[in-house]
Amino acid sequence: MRPYLIGIAGGSGSGKTSFIRALRSEFNEEQLCVLSQDDYYLPRDQQHRDHNDEFNFDLPKSFHKKDFYHDVKKLLEGDTVTRLEYTFNNPDAQPKTLEFKSAPVIILEGLFVFHYKKLQPLFDLKVFLYAKENLKIIRRIHRDQRDRGYPIDDVLYKYQYHVLPSYERYILPYKDEADIVINNNRDDFRDFQRGLSVLSGFIRSKLEENK
Repeated sequence: MRPYLIGIAGGSGSGKTSFIRALRSEFNEEQLCVLSQDDYYLPRDQQHRDHNDEFNFDLPKSFHKKDFYHDVKKLLEGDTVTRLEYTFNNPDAQPKTLEFKSAPVIILEGLFVFHYKKLQPLFDLKVFLYAKENLKIIRRIHRDQRDRGYPIDDVLYKYQYHVLPSYERYILPYKDEADIVINNNRDDFRDFQRGLSVLSGFIRSKLEENK
């Protein structure tokens, strides 16, 4: 049977990474495959520059769209995909060779997975993670300073001129098309956990159908 394809999108800071990590921990690789758009960024020298000559990594054209689509098709056909890990332009990080094995349920996650027209007819289920702007920018500041070593002025500039405009144009419009919207606005993450439980249960039901 063709794998069941789930798309998970949302703005930067909405909690996609934490959600995917928690979801992945509940299943093994023979049950669930997760392919992240983050591993398909174009090299830095191919990225668009804004009016201040700053690199803008928050555009649909910031990614290898053809490679991403090609690999999705391979997974849906039951093949294995290998990809060199993207290290977010960190020269000190040693990229790993990632291997993605096809599974009965495949998740595609990323900022623009719903925006790419070739991918849209392939999805069996669309999930949108939503969070308020003030929370997203706080989470973005913490992540970019902790994990990537970006200075605060750089983080704020990119959020104002790159992240937010791109979110409003290329990501938020697809919220109304999603089958499930998970709000991630509470400090106790109660809605986040509910959404995780619902999707986990749904995936288990799909796995049972494939037995």
